[in-house]
Amino acid sequence: MTAARAAGLAAGFVLDRLLGDPARLHPVAGLGRFAARVEQVTHRDHRAAGVLHHGLVVVPLAGAALVAERACRRPWQRALLTAAATWAVVGGRSLVREGETIAGQLARDDLPAARLQVTHLVGRDPSGLDGAGVARAAVESLAENTSDAVVAPLLWGAALGVPGLVGYRAINTLDAMVGHRSPRYERFGWASARVDDAANLVPSRVSAALAAGLAPTVGGRPRDALRAWRRDARRHPSPNAGPVEAAFAGALGVTLGGINDYAGRIEDRARMGDGPAPVVADLPRATRLATAVAWAAAGLSVLLALGPRRARQRRRARR
Repeated sequence: MTAARAAGLAAGFVLDRLLGDPARLHPVAGLGRFAARVEQVTHRDHRAAGVLHHGLVVVPLAGAALVAERACRRPWQRALLTAAATWAVVGGRSLVREGETIAGQLARDDLPAARLQVTHLVGRDPSGLDGAGVARAAVESLAENTSDAVVAPLLWGAALGVPGLVGYRAINTLDAMVGHRSPRYERFGWASARVDDAANLVPSRVSAALAAGLAPTVGGRPRDALRAWRRDARRHPSPNAGPVEAAFAGALGVTLGGINDYAGRIEDRARMGDGPAPVVADLPRATRLATAVAWAAAGLSVLLALGPRRARQRRRARR
């Protein structure tokens, strides 16, 4: 089982790097439509309704994934199912493509197109952003979403198999849909936001550690990334975005954070890092770092999936 899980994670990750997200009938889009229909019934302006909504979306999906995995009697069947689930929930290649597209638009001085493109990555209002503001938004999103869309699902898949992959993606999607602060979701989305925080607690730190260790791939120094992580992460309003963004800032030698406009709600995000603000030339470096972190996370997830098998082999060898 562990070998099949490891093989499936590796194959699904490679599929994502080669093909990106499915162009049509994306399973995560279907998950979002399912959650939206459930919300039509469950939405009330209090936390208990949000807890119910979260359970009604996540539990059936994770349960169905568990049933499907257990129905696979042969290792190759489990490997194929794991590969399909991994490809469906990991979004690393599409994330990097967005960053590359924005970099090209900014390099051509096509600011309107870059402002529109960056809305695929961030929730802030881009209408008042200049080129540097768009570059900062893209770098911050590359950092945070490398953790959310690549590292976290791979680690949950290594730990729990297909139910871990599907369950995590459901949790993260709900956070994106209802976990943000707004009059409609202030109470209703509380449970989804808190569960997502818990689900990403370890993956975000793993992502930050990988970014720090891989800083030399983009001309940075691990100690600079570690220093920014230790010093600046706690200033970020998100307990999980902070470590990753701070580590990316230190690795890239830039300063992230600043004032963001979320549909009229102004947030002054903490500054992280010691260098200048990101410029267009930093975007290709950020995409390279995100890619390196993704590959390292894939290798780590395969090793973790194989861990129980190796432990059993060591126990047998002692007998």
